[in-house]
Amino acid sequence: MNDATMTTYDKRLEDKLENEEEESSMSFLDHLDELRSRLIRVALFVFIAFIVCWIFSNRIYDFLQVPVQKAMLEAKLAYAPEGKNAEFLKVADMEEGTDAILSSTKDSKIGDLLIPAFVSIPVKAQRNAQGVMELVTAKPWLISGQMIKEGYVIPPALYDASNKDYGKENQLVVNNVQGAFNLYIKVAFYAAIFFGVPFILVQVWGFISPGLYPHEKKYALPFIFMASAFFMLGCAFAYYIAFPRAANFLLGVAAQGNIRPLVTVDEYFDLIITIMLGLGVVFEIPTVTFFLARLGLITYKLLLRFWRYAIIVIFIIAAVLSPTTDVPNLLVFAAPMLVLYFFSVGIAYVFHKDRKAHG
Repeated sequence: MNDATMTTYDKRLEDKLENEEEESSMSFLDHLDELRSRLIRVALFVFIAFIVCWIFSNRIYDFLQVPVQKAMLEAKLAYAPEGKNAEFLKVADMEEGTDAILSSTKDSKIGDLLIPAFVSIPVKAQRNAQGVMELVTAKPWLISGQMIKEGYVIPPALYDASNKDYGKENQLVVNNVQGAFNLYIKVAFYAAIFFGVPFILVQVWGFISPGLYPHEKKYALPFIFMASAFFMLGCAFAYYIAFPRAANFLLGVAAQGNIRPLVTVDEYFDLIITIMLGLGVVFEIPTVTFFLARLGLITYKLLLRFWRYAIIVIFIIAAVLSPTTDVPNLLVFAAPMLVLYFFSVGIAYVFHKDRKAHG
């Protein structure tokens, strides 16, 4: 092979390498552009969801604060001195004309007057035109220099048993002027992320799907459905089971020691959001297992081989998520993760498929 031929061959080889490098570079840049596009979509969706959640942020937070308010009330009831032989009678069961003393657990207003909580109001039972028993003032009542006439109908919300959890003693507090405003911003932001999980998962799948084989792209709907369902299941478990158990323990310790806990909204919100999001992510174990098993990347034998290490990791995660140091509450957090891990072993056994290239 002469020098001219060698030179031509080297030039062609060099051009080929440059073209491959350029194609690789453009492919990498295309991936970056795709990632940027997906992130922008997620940001726009979360922003719109944030605006909507901001409108309802007070209602969302009312929902989130129920567990701690119930825990505070239950802790007081558990360690309060117990009376004997008390007879309880609902307003609806009173005889007309029965006298009573009303002491509401929360502030209220009559006209422009603010009636502080725990103010005693002499009342009597009276049946209205619809035949429903209600409470009215038993005699003229002087408050803030103004007289309220006898027979004024007391709003049922002030003595409705369903409102017992929302008295002043069970309210959370803010420690600065802008505390409530900052809280509702955080509430709206995390709520937007929570409601945006399905959309975020769609964008994640759209980004990784080009690297999958055609037959593997069929797993999009199962992946998105399972991931969304298990995330919400984890958040529900945190809200209804894990956090109430932990709150009952912690506030029970305070009540037992005759200590009044001053729970700030920031501390409480950060705690419950950490637990809810943490367990929401942990509950994705079956989803990840299903996806990786269908791709042929893990098998049930692999999961069984490392089960001892998995248990150690699970208890470490449970210790991080649990706000208490007692073993029972640690088990409340660890038990569902253990169940999910061995449930995932079954998922890997049923859905495992060898990874093969399909056109």
